[in-house]
Amino acid sequence: MRIAIQFRIIVLSAVSVFLFSCSSNYKLINARRVLYPISPSLAADSTIIKTYLPYKLKMDAQMNAVIGYSAIALTKTSVGGESLLGNFFSDATLHEARKTYPDIDFAMPSTNGGLRNDLPLGAITLANVFELMPFENELIVFELNGSSVQSLMNMIAKSKGQPVSGITIKITDRKPVEVFINGKPFDPSKSYRVLTSDYIAGGGDDVNSFKNPVKSTIVGLKVRDALIQYIKEQQASGKKINSILDRRVTND
Repeated sequence: MRIAIQFRIIVLSAVSVFLFSCSSNYKLINARRVLYPISPSLAADSTIIKTYLPYKLKMDAQMNAVIGYSAIALTKTSVGGESLLGNFFSDATLHEARKTYPDIDFAMPSTNGGLRNDLPLGAITLANVFELMPFENELIVFELNGSSVQSLMNMIAKSKGQPVSGITIKITDRKPVEVFINGKPFDPSKSYRVLTSDYIAGGGDDVNSFKNPVKSTIVGLKVRDALIQYIKEQQASGKKINSILDRRVTND
């Protein structure tokens, strides 16, 4: 018993010495804060530049590569509910997706807010497409019943038009009054196959029409890659990118 007590005393003493030795007697007396503002007058760090320059040159070469040409400037300025850029964007993605899923009825691959930058007249570079579509959004085909399609038409009409392809919609007082899909009147009793992005399908930009699909299928193609493929294909066939305002969306 005595030995056990002595052992405890030794252990407690050792722990006390350890804790005491680990404690710091230093106290913060003063602290000085210095701001180093970044401005054009600040000298560049040559070491950092040498580190990233090879990667920058390689990326610049890729991004500045011309992948096609446009016959006109494609802008997102809305005219009556549609835009040159929105029509091109929708037509191009639908064209590429239909290579795998030819039975797609119509497309709304983006909202107006998703069109981030115009495409210039003349040479189109890879960087131009990345600026237009900087996100990693995937294309998805949804089979929607008539009620869900009507909900989508209501959303498009309420916003006075969105980028679409394969559909024409006449809007009056922010309501869809006349809708044609592939040239035929919209039938609320039918289901339709609609191409969109995972962002929109997930409720992005307050679009809620894809929440209860009959079926959904991932295309396996990013929105941006579809645009790049389409532009390159047009270039390979000797064609320039073009777009027209064809009254696929009108507002009265």
